[in-house]
Amino acid sequence: MTADAAQLAWTASWLGTGLGAGLWLWSWVRVKDPIQKLRFLDCGTALVFASILVRVVVQDRAMSVFDWVWVVVSPLFIAGALWRLARTSGPPDGN
Repeated sequence: MTADAAQLAWTASWLGTGLGAGLWLWSWVRVKDPIQKLRFLDCGTALVFASILVRVVVQDRAMSVFDWVWVVVSPLFIAGALWRLARTSGPPDGN
């Protein structure tokens, strides 16, 4: 059994989606600290939307309107999540 690159990317994207959804669920159920909760949500958001982009790129059929919406919206959500992760990564200012 040989796996081509598209099949490998498709499988990895579903694993990323599952991991991102797991991070969302973990943040809602287990995490009490608001900053940690936000960081788990942002990591999950980046993973889920990146996985969606991978599935859109490796699909066999022609892109539909919904695929184009994913292509435009997903990088915005990823950038927003990464920006918020960068803003919450350091210790609070002592000022």
